[in-house]
Amino acid sequence: MLKSLKRGLITAADYLRYRRSYAQDGEDVVFLSFYEGVKRYKGFYVDVGAHHPVRFSNTLALYRKGWRGINIDPTPGSMRPFRWLRPRDINLEIAIGEHSGTATFYCFNEPALNSFDPVTVEVHLKNPRYYLRRTIEVPVEPLASILNRYLPPRQTIDLLSIDVEGMDLQVLQSNDWQRHTPRFVLVEEVGFLIERYEESAIYNFLKAQGYRLVAVMKRSLLFQQQS
Repeated sequence: MLKSLKRGLITAADYLRYRRSYAQDGEDVVFLSFYEGVKRYKGFYVDVGAHHPVRFSNTLALYRKGWRGINIDPTPGSMRPFRWLRPRDINLEIAIGEHSGTATFYCFNEPALNSFDPVTVEVHLKNPRYYLRRTIEVPVEPLASILNRYLPPRQTIDLLSIDVEGMDLQVLQSNDWQRHTPRFVLVEEVGFLIERYEESAIYNFLKAQGYRLVAVMKRSLLFQQQS
């Protein structure tokens, strides 16, 4: 009886200890594995397409460890819960693109699918569970402009996380890679094939910026800056 109880307590403790991922496919756990053994380190992230401060969040686990950063999402009202739950962060309700201006934003009944990319929108609409609620015009700025304005002076970016439903490469291209060089880049690429990695535009772009692919998840790729 005591052995069974002890075994049950150990199982429960393991569950509470290791169930710490808030990301959709465990991206936060994979990323943090590169910081194993670095005690009490409090890094900085930039989360483009942050969506929600808890649900599907690539950065909440980091925030809970004392990290802080910049959260960016164009969905109207998306930053209200961030301001409440992430008071240490800079929270911006704006879209990221290659040029300043405005763009048409497609808003779904599932906000995680909101996108600027008409091709991605058509793919989502083939699923009967999803439908468009509305389309709106939202302001757009390049990532370089946002970082020039909001990144604290001399601040190193440990993680640049990008999940923008089909426009991920454009976000990467909008950065100034001479000035802003994150240690890691986590980017969504649905349908990435390991055996055909050299066909990926995202892979080739980041390789050209001096990054190497260090982890592949169901929907995301993790790149590390080469020393």
